[in-house]
Amino acid sequence: MILIIKERATLKQVEEMLQTLDVYIKIAVDIEKGILAGGGQLHAECEAVLLKDGSKQKDIWGADWIPFTQKMAYESIINIRPSQNNRSMIIQDPAIRERVTQITQRLIGGYEPEFK
Repeated sequence: MILIIKERATLKQVEEMLQTLDVYIKIAVDIEKGILAGGGQLHAECEAVLLKDGSKQKDIWGADWIPFTQKMAYESIINIRPSQNNRSMIIQDPAIRERVTQITQRLIGGYEPEFK
């Protein structure tokens, strides 16, 4: 289940996003709007939901959120964009990584869902 999170998520929403992969959530973060889409099997699915909602592709970055450890992984195929000097699946710009982290922690961080 992919959800767009524009304000602080509830624990129920975090658990819904966890349903697909159980231990982590694929997310796409719009660093300009300060929102994210999470859930699903692919970052591209989350990206598509944000694009449909009016986000611009240049503002969307993919990552994984692991709620059980409150850690992030910044690796996604959607991050490969030479036109923005990101030639890797990993977000290379520290400022963009920090913005992705801040938005994620503000919207879905801090929850301790039950491990299934």
